[in-house]
Amino acid sequence: MSLDVSTPSRKTGRARGYITDYRPQAKTRELLEQAQAVLDEYRQYWPLTCRQIFYRLVGAHGYDKTEAAYGRLCHHLANARRGKLIPFYAIRDDGVTTYARDHFEDRDAFLRRVREMGKNYTRDKLAGQDRHIEVWCEAAGMLPQLDDVAEPYSVRAYSSGGFDSLTAKKNLTNRICRIGKPTVILHLGDFDPSGQSIFDSVAEDVEAFVMADRPHGYVNVTFERVALTSRQVQQYDLPTAPPKATDSRSKGWTGGTCQLEALPPNIIADILREEIECRLDMVQYGVDQAREDNDRDEIQTLLLPPPR
Repeated sequence: MSLDVSTPSRKTGRARGYITDYRPQAKTRELLEQAQAVLDEYRQYWPLTCRQIFYRLVGAHGYDKTEAAYGRLCHHLANARRGKLIPFYAIRDDGVTTYARDHFEDRDAFLRRVREMGKNYTRDKLAGQDRHIEVWCEAAGMLPQLDDVAEPYSVRAYSSGGFDSLTAKKNLTNRICRIGKPTVILHLGDFDPSGQSIFDSVAEDVEAFVMADRPHGYVNVTFERVALTSRQVQQYDLPTAPPKATDSRSKGWTGGTCQLEALPPNIIADILREEIECRLDMVQYGVDQAREDNDRDEIQTLLLPPPR
């Protein structure tokens, strides 16, 4: 069956914009139905990455575990979103970065924003804790899922795609020293020689910066690899691949490699939640939750518009 594409590219013939009459072939429809089943299963973790859907199809439906098959899946998922069979917001594949600006249309718009902030007031749950915690992940596409898990604890999640940059490491150092507490960095990434090597070198580098810049001896930093580990690969029977022969770091590597996205989203969420909670004073956390409710009520009273 042919596709009635609204605006094809003159250079490639690929779809541009929406596909107004999307009619995939039977084999593609079957694949998309399986992908939709994965999306339905993990709806509470939307947006998923294409790689996460791929690994669930490999495990649950016997989909080919090859890069060519992954490329075909990405192509069909893109067309299904253009054809409005799958919501755009169900899948994340963006790489756009921008800077937020608090500019307002006028004074009233500003006041509306402030009142809305009052309704959604959230207390920093880490302020009363003895340590500072951050979450870092290699895959930027997984950041929304991880942030949903970490947000109730006021733990920030960061994408570490550029984590090995000197600027990123110094910015992290400055933040740790400014906060002035022992800090734990919970890291999630692929199980492979390059990922492990980068993690180790960054941990050593940031620790050296912190030890040199810290305002007092109570400040330190610990890096914890919470996923993906060799134990988790075995425990969840995840698909593996041989390390790349071209990677010089593979010489001392034993066993296969595995991508973080092979681990189901719900399991990743459970692992991260447990790792955060075991490092918090949960009694203090409960106290802060109660204070948050009281603060919110008082703030909303203060921000009520004056009677006319």
